[in-house]
Amino acid sequence: MRNRAKCKLCNNIIESFTILDVIECKCGEIEIWGGTQKLGCAAKDWSNFLRVDDNDKEHPVTVKNDSDAKPLDTPQGKPTRLEMLDMLDEMVKSYENLPRHALEGFATNQDLTSILILLSAILRAAD
Repeated sequence: MRNRAKCKLCNNIIESFTILDVIECKCGEIEIWGGTQKLGCAAKDWSNFLRVDDNDKEHPVTVKNDSDAKPLDTPQGKPTRLEMLDMLDEMVKSYENLPRHALEGFATNQDLTSILILLSAILRAAD
């Protein structure tokens, strides 16, 4: 299952590809993170949040308030440029630690997209 959501306010569909991706819609109403490994999400107003499945079908979410529940594991704002560079270093280390047969295998489009998204975010943060 892909980690995608749609904002009802700006109609922006966002997708998180890796566990390090934190993606926010154009208007800042909703965000998702965690790629397919975690499926994390947050919203200022949950009525504006729609999950988008692999068949592009939109699903409203139900938020349950439970006084005994633990606080959600949410990122605290956008990562800094230095934090993103650390993420890039972690990605490099994870590739370097792959077994030889995996290093000689093909990279997927998802691998390439994740790296390009992170590099783009780092370069934009330099402004």
